[in-house]
Amino acid sequence: MTCFDMKIAHSDSGFLKSLYFLSLIPLLLFSCKTSSRDGVEEEQFAKYWYQGKAEINVFELKQSRYGEVRDGKAVMIFVTEDFSKKKQVKLDDPAANPSDAQKVMKLNMTREFVTGVYPYQTMLSVFTPVADEIYSPKITSSVTEWCGQSFSQLNLRSGGYQVKQFSYFESEGDSETKINAMPEDELFNRIRLSPELVTAGEQLLVPSLTFQRFAHIPLKPENAEIIKRELGSNQAEIEVTYSGIGRKLTIRYQQFFPYEILAFQEIWTKEDGKNEITTATRTTMKMLDYWNQNGKAFEPLREDLGL
Repeated sequence: MTCFDMKIAHSDSGFLKSLYFLSLIPLLLFSCKTSSRDGVEEEQFAKYWYQGKAEINVFELKQSRYGEVRDGKAVMIFVTEDFSKKKQVKLDDPAANPSDAQKVMKLNMTREFVTGVYPYQTMLSVFTPVADEIYSPKITSSVTEWCGQSFSQLNLRSGGYQVKQFSYFESEGDSETKINAMPEDELFNRIRLSPELVTAGEQLLVPSLTFQRFAHIPLKPENAEIIKRELGSNQAEIEVTYSGIGRKLTIRYQQFFPYEILAFQEIWTKEDGKNEITTATRTTMKMLDYWNQNGKAFEPLREDLGL
């Protein structure tokens, strides 16, 4: 029986049954939610994420590179949008083909820092379904510096990822392969949807695309252990440890909706036993429809963000 059928059946009953039904309305409304992801409360989620703005988070970055820690900035931009299931791109007109539309949480994450005389810029984009219980259909990552640039793209097709990688390094070159495991980069979006979507324990994960480029290691699933812990003061963290490649990622977040990311740390234990430690601590957060604020008059907003 559908939610609508239940309402009709009760409307035909007597006064006492009507009163009884009215008392059940809150329960019925809750049970008739359409989201297939457990832990995502639709009404609360929609009120925050479907208001036509993006959440801009600015972090003070301490990026370890070439054995030294570099000061920089990291920015996490979280926003929902309509995504094409077929083409795996943002839809220009979702109403024109609603069956192809899929609501996703998009993370665009940038890092900017300087190594000596030359700058580094990285960008990560992760598209994670809000309702459908599948891995992120698309993830892209780029690393740009004066020596050249590298680009990676993962597309979820037929139960696995089609991976394309391009690099200016001869040893890495241009390659295409297939892998099948959840990407580590998806964890940030899973936390934002609901921390319940992050499963503790041992599992196969695809390490961070940015880390893979920095470490110059093959991109493949690795054994990882995820630990979830409460920190007090309404904060919690997840810790991801890869014993095989010496990587540990820790993400600290607010324990209540909308589960804002407060900080993250990366530790890479290299073969010589030395640790390279990268930390990012959030300093500013604003909700902005930044795509409508591209004139010179809006440039002071960058100062407000600490950029």
